[in-house]
Amino acid sequence: MRLPVAVEKLQFGMYIAELDRPWTETPFMFQGFELQTEQQLEVLKKYCKQVFIETEQNLNLPDRSQLKAGPIGGTAKPVSVLASIKRKVTYEEKASIDVELPLARQAQGKTNVVLKDMLFTVQAGKALDAPRVRDAVTSMTDSVVRNPDAMLLLAKLKEKGEHTLDRALGVSIYMLTFGRFLQLPREQLDLLGMLGLLQDVGKVRMPADLLAKKEPLSEAERKVCKGHVGHTVAILKETAGLPAELPALAALHHERFDGSGYPNGLKGEQIGLFGGMAGLIDCFDALTHPRPYGEALAPSNALSMLYNCRDTQFDGPLVEQFIQCIGIFPVGAIVELNSGEIGIVIAQNREIRSGRS
Repeated sequence: MRLPVAVEKLQFGMYIAELDRPWTETPFMFQGFELQTEQQLEVLKKYCKQVFIETEQNLNLPDRSQLKAGPIGGTAKPVSVLASIKRKVTYEEKASIDVELPLARQAQGKTNVVLKDMLFTVQAGKALDAPRVRDAVTSMTDSVVRNPDAMLLLAKLKEKGEHTLDRALGVSIYMLTFGRFLQLPREQLDLLGMLGLLQDVGKVRMPADLLAKKEPLSEAERKVCKGHVGHTVAILKETAGLPAELPALAALHHERFDGSGYPNGLKGEQIGLFGGMAGLIDCFDALTHPRPYGEALAPSNALSMLYNCRDTQFDGPLVEQFIQCIGIFPVGAIVELNSGEIGIVIAQNREIRSGRS
């Protein structure tokens, strides 16, 4: 629940969810933060007369006032990969979800065809068709830029087919949506979309029975599975026409903030913004997707797990911004209404999610 509060009546510990002006017109780097310092309060007094605080509490997540992404120059958190964002772009919703759905469906269909052809191509030992991949991702980026909810809804509602295809598409869409939320430039969104789509392509060269195994893996089997990262890098390097940085970025989605990941045991800022986003989203999509060895988690439970892994497995402020981006009940989530009826989330409240007034 959001409540309007005059700036002079603010108290430390309140979660600032919305301003009385666009966030981009203030020095605050992120959309939403807990009021903790005199510096934050002084900036609010300078730029705003009234703000909206968030009092909502969730069953599976801490109070949103605990999401502590702060302003530029704040000292509440160590340096995050988010500090590497040098240029931000304001994206306005250009279409309603009803208008965008047919276009999103067309873009998703094109991408599914490309994915299926791509997997057959890799299995045959041939190089990927880079122009087709770029074109498919561009179509999805166009849709997400106009209205991200349409593509997210279709990704969740489509009939589940081959596991690898569903995961690649879902990760790509989340990468695009999160990049848009962070206000990254358009060309970076296209790169994120390609990264999400291709970072697990190396699994095509893995034993199918091993990927589908329901029992715990042996140490030797785990080592073989981890080899998919190397296969992905090799495939992308062999493909002419892809962004030069893509193979190196694809090697990062299993690295972890505390250095416990693989293949290189990178930590913190070594993983970078795109690598951090890729690892976080890959984990979230895996947790919420049916798996051979377990049931899918509800999005709220998956987000709770990610929140508890902030500053260990994942960059803390990045986790907090991801939660702000997709919301506790993401588009496509099945929810029980107060009336007892079952419904599906088809769109997010843009003002609450983005923090814009």
